Amino acid sequence: MGVFMKRKWWHGKVAYQIYPKSFKDTNKDGIGDIRGVIEKLDYLKDLGIGIIWLSPIYKSPLADQGYDISDYYAIDPVFGTMDDFEELLKEAKKRDIAILMDLVVNHCSDEHEWFKKACEDPEGEYGRYFYIRDWHKGEPLPCNWRSYFGGSCWDLLPGHDDKIYLHVFHKKQPDLNWENPKLREEIYKMMNWWLDKGLAGYRIDAIINIKKVLPFKDYPIDRADGLSSIDNMLSEARGIEVFLNEMAERTFKPHDSFSVGEVFNVPDSELYKFIGEDGCFSSMFDFNEHLIGREKPGSYNWRKPTAEEYKKALFDAQEKIAGVGFYSNIIENHDEPRGVSHYIPEEDLSETSKKMLAGLSLMLPGLPFIYQGQEIGMENITVSSIDEIDDISARGEYEGALIDGISPEEALKSVVHYSRDNARTPFQWDDTKGAGFTDGTAWMRINPNYKDINLKEQKGRANSVFEFYKKLISLRTESEYKETLIYGSFTAYLREKENLVSYIREGDRKVLIAANFGGAPQSMTLPGPVKNIILSNLTDTETDRNMIDLAGYQIVIMEIE
Repeated sequence: MGVFMKRKWWHGKVAYQIYPKSFKDTNKDGIGDIRGVIEKLDYLKDLGIGIIWLSPIYKSPLADQGYDISDYYAIDPVFGTMDDFEELLKEAKKRDIAILMDLVVNHCSDEHEWFKKACEDPEGEYGRYFYIRDWHKGEPLPCNWRSYFGGSCWDLLPGHDDKIYLHVFHKKQPDLNWENPKLREEIYKMMNWWLDKGLAGYRIDAIINIKKVLPFKDYPIDRADGLSSIDNMLSEARGIEVFLNEMAERTFKPHDSFSVGEVFNVPDSELYKFIGEDGCFSSMFDFNEHLIGREKPGSYNWRKPTAEEYKKALFDAQEKIAGVGFYSNIIENHDEPRGVSHYIPEEDLSETSKKMLAGLSLMLPGLPFIYQGQEIGMENITVSSIDEIDDISARGEYEGALIDGISPEEALKSVVHYSRDNARTPFQWDDTKGAGFTDGTAWMRINPNYKDINLKEQKGRANSVFEFYKKLISLRTESEYKETLIYGSFTAYLREKENLVSYIREGDRKVLIAANFGGAPQSMTLPGPVKNIILSNLTDTETDRNMIDLAGYQIVIMEIE
């Protein structure tokens, strides 16, 4: 039986991430909007979704697609109005769907009132909301950290040639100084304002960055630009939980709200500080699988994870979290490549293999997050020129590669796979012009494969990726197995068998999930007689009391005696 834990309202839900700009456009301007989300609530309810996470819809110059907020209390007109948002909350509540927003508080926009006032008076109150330092041309910078988007994380303070400010992301995203209690109070006030409005909680963006190693110092140079990966600093930063616990006490706990952190590189021994009974968040994303294939900082190589690497990452993550709390499990999100294009070899990409990946993820302990379009198996987009890429992060990496002497062809190849454009192409609702996303001109390229991969074609077709997702979600939320799938224990099974990813969930029932993560058929020994084959992505399943035959990329979910 799984570890005892205090039951929470969100435990039995399945969550869905919406990237509003690319979800559904209702006013023909080519940009998705809040009314588009309202229009599709019945679709999400039918899919079985109980929580929606909205990527940022706050007022923003959109230098980093809304993750640069210029007013935390306002909706950006490109997405609609506050009335639209309040209607969304009301309509979602009618359908028992909780709404989460993105909490982006490591940085704000350089167009935020706070930063404007800091520029007017760097020595004043608002100057202390940021990391501003005196500096004269020719002097060394306070530290040699590389911004996530390439180049130094220091820039001249607008209006001053003797002062600089810190931005670990885009230069239009100045870092907020969390060491300042006044700044923290402003953030908690804002968070509670939205929670009081009926928001169910937050996905917390890039939060690990709020704790800096101070005083600033250099780290080993790892590229030709003379800079150092910010990961080097983060690995030394200590004490972030003091800020996060304060945040939880002041905001999440009084509202019984849900919070999920975007947290990387937490030592196993410190997981309890972040999630579980005494953690600062309800949950955190499992990124273990997503880090495979990304070579060390300073390298431009990437490769697809192998089945064995994927299995190891998946099992290791589940085993270290057992007894601590709930992970939030993802195959992809707005910052990652499309999972099916990342984890499955190109020659094996099919509806069968897409469904296998879905089954492995949705049957795990924790809270499943589905990213828009994942449920129909949307894929990465092909790119032939850097001019076709919108993502500022990919563009920054490309420039960095050229500085390092890599040819334009190799530089493009190195950034295309991880470009955030892959996940941000518009949702493929149907095969009409605009893919059912817009009647105007879409703000970014629609993946040309929308003619073949779209919701209209899959909805109601018994063996489609979409219908398989519906069945998986129903297993977690409505079936006789839901108690086991939500609270049951996790045990890896036949871990050493190559290209087999298999595990047991045990609670009031015993459920075996067995997936052949490869094209060649294979057989496996069962841990006991099969009581019931619950679900498979292929119609033919050969089994006797002791063995089961799995076709290439077949997944079988079965109850064992």
